[in-house]
Amino acid sequence: MATTLALKLKEGDRAPAFSAATQAGANVSLSDFTGRNVVLYFYPKDDTPGCTKEACAFRDHFAEFARKGAVILGVSVDPVKSHDKFVQKYQLPFPLLADADRRIVTAYGVWGEKSFMGRTYQGTHRVTFLIGPDGRIKKIWPQVKPEAHVEEVLAAL
Repeated sequence: MATTLALKLKEGDRAPAFSAATQAGANVSLSDFTGRNVVLYFYPKDDTPGCTKEACAFRDHFAEFARKGAVILGVSVDPVKSHDKFVQKYQLPFPLLADADRRIVTAYGVWGEKSFMGRTYQGTHRVTFLIGPDGRIKKIWPQVKPEAHVEEVLAAL
């Protein structure tokens, strides 16, 4: 899959504020986590091979993130019901935010043109942002490989 994305946000920028429903139907805002590191990871679609691999890796290392005081939030444009099934199926211990109106993916610049098997379409790029306790972006991973990504994020904390 070809991924060409020119991110508008840079490390050091203030992270765009957001609010969205989780798989449990609760509302979560970035401001809820002021004073903590937030791992905000964007992924294309619930229950697909790469997205499952990435989510399960965050799940398997969840205690390490918690020990480092970091919050994990996954975001895709899937609806709450899809997130709920995904969380239940893989026992994910962190919230998935439903961004069906694409406000968050647009604000973070991760929605854009993608291509797969010769077909071009609009979708969510797999990008992770580490947001510091001060609300500024500490680190951006613009091209995530699900297999090794969790270790990269843990190392940055």
